[in-house]
Amino acid sequence: MPARLLLALPDGTVTEHPRLLAAVRSGDDVLRAPGASRPVPLPAGATLSRLPGRRPLGIDPDSGSIVCLDEVRAGGRRVVPDAVAAVFPPGWTRAWLPAIRTCDAAPELPQWAWTAAGWDGGFVAHALRTDRRTHWSPEQPLDELERRVESRRHESPLVEQLARCALEYRCFTARNIFHEKDEGALPSSSGCNARCVGCISAQDEGGVEASHERIRRAPGAAELAELGARHLERARESAPGRAMVSFGQGCEGEPLTRAKVLAEAIRRMRVRTARGSVNVNTNGSRPEALKLLADAGLDACRISLNSACADLYEAYYRPIGYGFAHVRESLRVAREAGLYVAVNLLVFPGVTDRAGEVDALVSLLGEFRVHQLQTRNLAMDPDRFMSVARGRGAGGPAVGVANLVRRVRRELPGIVVGNYARGLRERRGWNSRPAT
Repeated sequence: MPARLLLALPDGTVTEHPRLLAAVRSGDDVLRAPGASRPVPLPAGATLSRLPGRRPLGIDPDSGSIVCLDEVRAGGRRVVPDAVAAVFPPGWTRAWLPAIRTCDAAPELPQWAWTAAGWDGGFVAHALRTDRRTHWSPEQPLDELERRVESRRHESPLVEQLARCALEYRCFTARNIFHEKDEGALPSSSGCNARCVGCISAQDEGGVEASHERIRRAPGAAELAELGARHLERARESAPGRAMVSFGQGCEGEPLTRAKVLAEAIRRMRVRTARGSVNVNTNGSRPEALKLLADAGLDACRISLNSACADLYEAYYRPIGYGFAHVRESLRVAREAGLYVAVNLLVFPGVTDRAGEVDALVSLLGEFRVHQLQTRNLAMDPDRFMSVARGRGAGGPAVGVANLVRRVRRELPGIVVGNYARGLRERRGWNSRPAT
């Protein structure tokens, strides 16, 4: 029996509908999930949330028609329900969006990756386990993290920023700085040369509140190098080779806009220690800046995309002084410099998995011999993103996120598909020598 529709009552109670089946959304289309797409029980770390101002859409099991649930009877009276969605932890990529009808006065949804959910003997939702490694799971209790943060937060303004990220934003890489393990965050830039529609650290005035407050003071090379070198020297590794520091975090802008400072920081780190990896998470806007970092000792980069098609990419990123051609050039520069190259794909069901979009993505990954594809749920109001994506990018029917992942793995067997950065000894097909 397919999963049943979930709804939220005005008092916050989440319950299943006695008759209607759960529908899913793909882009603008509402449908019954294909038989091969089975929902999974909510894993640890997943949560359910009500979507205010959104009515749940279900499927009549007899006629197969889509039904909008405008009111239900609860506690002896008629009430207006809200739709329900799931939010998944890292390591999962959502397969479908929640099926909803947005009311005229509905507030814009906050920046989470809303996922289709239902009831099948328990709460279930449509997502793929795309990275089974567990080293991102917190291993220390919160009070231990708080103790570590308080013992170090006054070391520098940069550490103070990371203290906020670790406790308030629950950033794993910020927490790793205080736990002294695996990949640690090095926020480096307060400015950006893109105005991403779904940016989590800066939003247009009057719009949805950004989920992070951007770092206000950009740290200097000495401050970055001190924290970075300390982490590389001391970091415990959940597996050999996972010690890493990364520029380009959720609380900052674009690190390539400060390439000279970052290059100096990398050189200073490498004077102190040769241990571990130095990575940058970037929009790939400045190929010459990426080359400068590679020459200084950078060994890995992750370049973010929402599409391999220029018009959809630029409509979402709203770049300032660069375009998609610069991103392609950065991929070429990174490979020629011998970096381990990952593409961070912002996934949105019904757009990213259009047949033409998948064709363009596979072509891009193959052309530049990318080492890793990191699937990352695009966290924003679905209606807002669709207002950007309609009529842009490559077309064709949506094939499903699961089929996108399968095709990449089938046609590009050398690529790693996952959600987390790979440490030095986890990098399949990389030998730190320039590609030829």
